[in-house]
Amino acid sequence: MEPKTVVKEKFFIVIRGKSRNGFCRGNIGRVEAETQRGELMGLLYCGGSNAGSPKSGGLVKREDTYPLTRHQAQLLLFVSPTSKRLELLCNPQLFMAICQLSQDDLVVVKHKKGHLPGLVKNLMQIGRKEDKDDLHMLGFEMEFVDSDHNLSSKKPAPLPLFSAAEIVQVVPSYSVPLGLHWKDSQFGGLNRKDVTRINSMPNIGSRARQVRENHTEQGVIQSQRSETSPVPLEVGSLVEVVSNLGVTVYGVVRWLGVPAGKTDDWAGIELDYEVNGCSDGKYGGHRYFTCKGGRALFVPITKCSPDRRFFCSSTGRKNFKPTDTPPVPLYEETEEDAPPIPESEALSLLVGKMKGIQGHINSCYLDATLFSLFGSSVTLDNICQKPADTEQPIACTLRKIVNRLRRQGFVPAESVMNLRKQLGCDTFRTEEKDPEEFITVLFQKVLYMEPLLKLRSRQETCQGAYTFQIFLEKEQMGQMPTVQQLLDTSCLSGDLKFEEMPSCLMVQMPRFGNKYKMFSHIIPSTELDITDLLYNSPRECFVCGHLAEYECLQCLPDRKMHPGRIKQYCSTCNTQVHTHPSRQAHYPKALAVPADVASDTPVPRHMMQLFAVLCIQTSHYVSFVKYGPDPHSWLFFDSMADRCGDDQHGYNIPEIRACPEVGDFLSQPEEELAWSNPSQAPELVRRLLCDSYMLLYQNPATPLSKPNHQDYHVV
Repeated sequence: MEPKTVVKEKFFIVIRGKSRNGFCRGNIGRVEAETQRGELMGLLYCGGSNAGSPKSGGLVKREDTYPLTRHQAQLLLFVSPTSKRLELLCNPQLFMAICQLSQDDLVVVKHKKGHLPGLVKNLMQIGRKEDKDDLHMLGFEMEFVDSDHNLSSKKPAPLPLFSAAEIVQVVPSYSVPLGLHWKDSQFGGLNRKDVTRINSMPNIGSRARQVRENHTEQGVIQSQRSETSPVPLEVGSLVEVVSNLGVTVYGVVRWLGVPAGKTDDWAGIELDYEVNGCSDGKYGGHRYFTCKGGRALFVPITKCSPDRRFFCSSTGRKNFKPTDTPPVPLYEETEEDAPPIPESEALSLLVGKMKGIQGHINSCYLDATLFSLFGSSVTLDNICQKPADTEQPIACTLRKIVNRLRRQGFVPAESVMNLRKQLGCDTFRTEEKDPEEFITVLFQKVLYMEPLLKLRSRQETCQGAYTFQIFLEKEQMGQMPTVQQLLDTSCLSGDLKFEEMPSCLMVQMPRFGNKYKMFSHIIPSTELDITDLLYNSPRECFVCGHLAEYECLQCLPDRKMHPGRIKQYCSTCNTQVHTHPSRQAHYPKALAVPADVASDTPVPRHMMQLFAVLCIQTSHYVSFVKYGPDPHSWLFFDSMADRCGDDQHGYNIPEIRACPEVGDFLSQPEEELAWSNPSQAPELVRRLLCDSYMLLYQNPATPLSKPNHQDYHVV
């Protein structure tokens, strides 16, 4: 087998495949030759103190590698462990920006004290070069800035070294306003053995310093294309903007127009990640749109170009070629289960285009449901981890989807399509289903879990269920009821009680898909009090607070006594309340009172917390998910927010948006929300109120866990 000689120096990193002939995932190599079968013969650069010295050559498949320049290979070689190298490659825009760093560029680095800002001072060569095949590792020497944006005047100390993987943000020059304040920081030096400076960096950085000193609104941004955008842009278009330093930022157009004080058309862009100096949608004191703080960038429209990562813009789909494939980021699977995404990392990992779960062929019901269940909920954390029966392919497939979502923030459509095929029903593979149907199959036949709810009916029989459907008469409620009122009324009308406190309660609204909904607007209760819905549990009198002995369904809508709330009374209050002429025809029902509970014993409240809302509009499901305890920590997810290409050859672009305005709205008292005007609410708040289909609540005191597989069987 004659190898083909490779003339030009080429480097690569192994991104997939099992260990073979010396190479495994994360290893960096240099191509020596290529076989007729398309395999690469190369030198392997191992890690550790002698990382720059190659060991004996090896063989690897071309499709299992990702090509690198010498500079990229040197930067990644200094990154340890090897898994961190692959994680960095999963964020291509950040990695490319790191590769283009110059002296005095402003960055944010990860340190044991947190994320700290600093200036790049030198590009450092690490290791000795004793042989022509040796390869220097490259790291960055950083100088940290104090609160006055000046270099610290403390006693000089060796500047710390950072690898490319420790840089979490590159700040474009045009986004750094004058007078920016940074937190002071202190660092100790690192070992300088076998470290040399690259003397060419200071000259490269002089232009960056000049740009920061001569910062203006219109003169610091340039486009790599012509002055006029070749593709018409509109709200929703995916764009990129390039700074004078060559740093590219990406985002979606949220506003177009002429801002106050300007004469030309500008674009308001919501960036894929936070950039210091950017706003939350305000410019020049005026609000043009709303987004997460640090993500709104305003630039002349001539400085915007279509986002080349997606091969076409949202309005220029004719440029799409059938041979193009979706830009699926690199991903390395591991055996370890990923924990829930911390609140502090959720926005940087999840928000943006090509984030969440990618939709494909009527899959939105499944995409939105999976993201609601596993996007951030701690309660549902361990139900899909470490399947009890490792030979069940479908359980392993679900586990991989959840791990990839939590590690990378993106799951390609093929992963979900594989899950649909394994569900064992042709309709799951091709047709759109209801979320409750999928949830039942998921918990019962994939996770082997007992029914989440145990409901006791008037016949004193106990039935199991995975979701709770609201049934009531429209006349029983006001025009804009809360979920608490709907649940209370539905349970009392059907004479239903919960046998025990559920770990997870998924409440279906009184509607049937997109064809019929009983209420035009429903207020999501951020907390559900189910104390009065528990069977044979102590309850307090609605009037005096003592132990209740009766409840009355007819008192539920009474406008004089908190309409929509369950009314239960002690014996004395029951007699007094029903002596009123308007209530004499009521027939209160006696409660089963625990014999060992004193009449004046305080009754603890049993509360459940809202963590996700499934919505449907025009036969399309989306979801709102709470990613942390902060009231404003809400995300909006759409698995098919945009599309690249036509129906035959294109692909869907999923999107996750931060929506703190949802938290602002829901933080108001429910009494005030009932009198609010939904038409005046922000866009996503209106969608939440109008399109709610299923609300998901968790009991933080009782985490949901997966039972032993041996205890249950597939029905």
